[in-house]
Amino acid sequence: MDTPVAVGVALVLDRRTRRLFPFIERIYGDGGYQGPKAAKAAAKTGCWTIEIVERSPAAVGFEVLPKRWIVERTFAWLSRFRRLARDFERYARTVAAFIHLAMIRIMLKRLVARSSS
Repeated sequence: MDTPVAVGVALVLDRRTRRLFPFIERIYGDGGYQGPKAAKAAAKTGCWTIEIVERSPAAVGFEVLPKRWIVERTFAWLSRFRRLARDFERYARTVAAFIHLAMIRIMLKRLVARSSS
């Protein structure tokens, strides 16, 4: 059975996305990305595979999931920037530009710190 998120994957994973991101080979997702439509969309556009990261059935309480923490950590970094903390922007292009600027700033801070030590 397809979830609404899995149905939306077909709208995002198209040939244009493949041209923009040819270096991506594997897409990690949670249980919402399961389903035949998501798998078909990933297979149709190239050699992408969708890997579902699930909790262990024996887990009780909070559990850090492998690979998922990378996304959560990145969202936390981006939310430190005032313009990205709330949805103030009118256009998606503006938000995308601010995300690019925030990630460039994060990467530059790391490069400077690494070269000075």
